[in-house]
Amino acid sequence: MSLSVVVANPATVELSSSPVPDSWVVEGRPQAKATAIARSQDGGMTVIAWSCTRGRFRWHYQFDEMCHILAGEVFITDESGGTRRLGPGDTVFFPSGSTVDWRVTADIRKIAVCRVAVPKLVGLGLRAWNKLRRIAAQVLDAESAATEGGLAPRAARAHSVPASPQG
Repeated sequence: MSLSVVVANPATVELSSSPVPDSWVVEGRPQAKATAIARSQDGGMTVIAWSCTRGRFRWHYQFDEMCHILAGEVFITDESGGTRRLGPGDTVFFPSGSTVDWRVTADIRKIAVCRVAVPKLVGLGLRAWNKLRRIAAQVLDAESAATEGGLAPRAARAHSVPASPQG
């Protein structure tokens, strides 16, 4: 199977209309555009370039999202009422299930990495599986190094007699 590396410039990639749902708009007429740049093989992660004009809306996150602001300005208010200004160079993480008020004051452009959250039990199983794979790889690497390094088999080493300290 051949895996392709994806290279794109999220600041200049062409975007298509991706409207903010009308029921989420609080103020103004924000116009959003987006395009998916890449997807993971399992479909659990997508990288998206996104832009939006001025306005205010309440975004409901259905998956984990990490975004990096490329241009523009937005003030976000989380469910606890805390407000933060985000501008070029800022990175933010929105967990699945959260709701955030976005007040875009200067047309914004961002790159977003969106990931479908897996149930905790599945995540625990994946972490255990990955740990077992790493341990198995280390054991196999150690056995391979011992064989390639010309070390005597364990049985032969057990019967060898060390040199006498007296010479």
